[in-house]
Amino acid sequence: MNALHNTWYVAAIANEVATEGMFHRRILDTSILFYRLADGTAVALHDRCPHRFAPLHLGKRVGDEVQCAYHALRFNADGQCTHSPHGDGTIPPRACVRRFPLVERYGFLWIWMGDAQRADPALIPDYPLLANPVPTAIGRGYMHMAANYELIVDNVMDLSHVDHVHGPLLNTAGKLSPQKPPVTAEGNTVLVRWEWQQHPPMGLFAPLLPDPEGAAEQFVQVQWTAPSNMFLTVGAVQGSKDYEQGLISWDYHLLTPESDTSTHYFFGSLRNFMVESEEFNQMKLKNMIDTFMAEDEPLIAAVQAEMGGAEFWSLKPALLSSDPAPVKARRRLQQLIDDEHAGQSGAALARSAAA
Repeated sequence: MNALHNTWYVAAIANEVATEGMFHRRILDTSILFYRLADGTAVALHDRCPHRFAPLHLGKRVGDEVQCAYHALRFNADGQCTHSPHGDGTIPPRACVRRFPLVERYGFLWIWMGDAQRADPALIPDYPLLANPVPTAIGRGYMHMAANYELIVDNVMDLSHVDHVHGPLLNTAGKLSPQKPPVTAEGNTVLVRWEWQQHPPMGLFAPLLPDPEGAAEQFVQVQWTAPSNMFLTVGAVQGSKDYEQGLISWDYHLLTPESDTSTHYFFGSLRNFMVESEEFNQMKLKNMIDTFMAEDEPLIAAVQAEMGGAEFWSLKPALLSSDPAPVKARRRLQQLIDDEHAGQSGAALARSAAA
């Protein structure tokens, strides 16, 4: 895949991996098995037996170990085969399964698909808002999309589409398309921001503002962090231009490539209003996902289908005034991928020379 491997991706919402049983998901074209040890620690193994390559999730748990359904080889949490019922019980040297670094943080499980020796948990994005101790203040959700992850980044980094794609909940009254939003890029982040006045306010905020039909100052800011994590801040205020005095919603869009044409899409959502209401929390998250699946997803999936397997830039896209942010994100990510490939090629050459 054209994707960065030496980085942390969200693999699952933490509660998707239960204390019993097993869970599986494909990430970067690799099948992964997840389960929890007796002490609650989550584990990620390659979901493939090294004997005849049967998916391990079709097998069963034996305490903290996993037994393959096909020939009953048993593997511990480090991927080492501990038991074979065949012959005199000798375990072949190749009877081992790759274990992937996995860290539980912010209510998600983060996986490192590259060189395990480089898997520093300090490299997980710093998202302190997701550590909010009030459980009703945060909603977490998941969608599966039939599109490459970079197409979804394009969609979120260029919110001018909201003027044309979305209905009342996210209606922006045509205020975003005319703007040339300021964009800043530093290191592995790209930041873009829109500000406008709207009358009446977007449906997300209108019912909760003092005057639901009156004018409101609104803004939305998107910060992309390589390889595919985006942090959105959306706000509205009336009677002032001090957004800190108004309503603010913080939304994390965390993308993990499944394959070249499919993506795991994770959400983390919180706000500075009605934080004690579990009902509102669930309603907000449901509205976000339902809106995206009904309005964004069909278009993005159609784009992917129309592109087929073509590389994005090979199609010579026409660029608009709203495109600098997604373009900068694409180019920075590709540079990181190219650097990673160059490093791997250099290491392979060094090994070859040493041999």
